[in-house]
Amino acid sequence: DVQLVESGGESVQEGASLKLSCAVSGLTTYPENCMAWFRQAEGKEREGVAGIAERDGSAFYGASVKGRFTIRHDVAKHMLYLEMNGRKFDDTAMYYCAIGYECPGLDRDNFGYWGQGTQVTVS
Repeated sequence: DVQLVESGGESVQEGASLKLSCAVSGLTTYPENCMAWFRQAEGKEREGVAGIAERDGSAFYGASVKGRFTIRHDVAKHMLYLEMNGRKFDDTAMYYCAIGYECPGLDRDNFGYWGQGTQVTVS
């Protein structure tokens, strides 16, 4: 079975940097997948934050985080990362790692595997 386990979430001050990690197991190859991060703030819909296409390494970012966050996939280590810089109060949310079949648009309906999430709080 495919399993995704996120870590790295914590409470930090506005403007600080943070790196989230997602350990992936149950997959030996990533042929046509999209690896991504989503987030869900209290009372809001789950939104796509960043995705990386395995086929060519193209990265996709949500408008609110573009230029501040960076997604990276270490295939050899089976790890997905989200580097968060210049964080804002609005970045407070539960962050989820996900695997799907299409990155463009970061549509959550295209993602079938999800982790349990890690909480990020910006104050």
